[in-house]
Amino acid sequence: MSRILLIEDDHSVRISLAKALGRYGHDVASAPSGEDGLELFREHSLELVVLDLMLPGMDGFEVCRRIRAGGTVPIVMLTARGDDIDVVSGLEAGADDYVVKPVEPRVIDARIRAVLRRGATARPGPSTSVHGDLAIDRASMTVTRAGDEVAMTPTELRLLLELSGSPGQVLSRQQLLESVWEHSYLGDSRLVDNGVQRLRAKIEPDAAAPVFIQTVRGFGYRFGPL
Repeated sequence: MSRILLIEDDHSVRISLAKALGRYGHDVASAPSGEDGLELFREHSLELVVLDLMLPGMDGFEVCRRIRAGGTVPIVMLTARGDDIDVVSGLEAGADDYVVKPVEPRVIDARIRAVLRRGATARPGPSTSVHGDLAIDRASMTVTRAGDEVAMTPTELRLLLELSGSPGQVLSRQQLLESVWEHSYLGDSRLVDNGVQRLRAKIEPDAAAPVFIQTVRGFGYRFGPL
């Protein structure tokens, strides 16, 4: 049973979604506002946060940034619009995935389980690989840079494992969507691009001039120098 925090201001949506996720086997704590949600987040040990973006007072973007600033707990955001700036802004704030309202409980359950699976298994490859000052240990599922451990969300870790598991090989956005996010719709490629952007900020000496994750324009990404 996974321990989940649901932050949603709409009372009927919050109650019905919490009950539905409970039936799917999740232990759900819920809050009607960003402030209440952050208080619950600080008080409880949680595995994942489901976060509505359009909250009164402190909005979901700020809640997401505050949660992400303090740790790597996965965040699945809820948005009323799936094709505009809200999704990109939410991903840039630190969300791992998103679900468009109206919410189908089975869909969000599938997204939750997919996010939680990401840090559970490593892509086949050498147990430890070293790339300059970057070391990836697949046995312990840890990443270090210059000897210091790099904190990563399950999504960021899985993305790095996928890319580094085939050094020099170009992986398309579609391949990464399917292997990391378990999505099949190419329109969700912004998940990949934002994931790479966040990953570069953590592992690259200079995110603006990446050494480890190279962009192959019009196709995808490659791990390793050009």
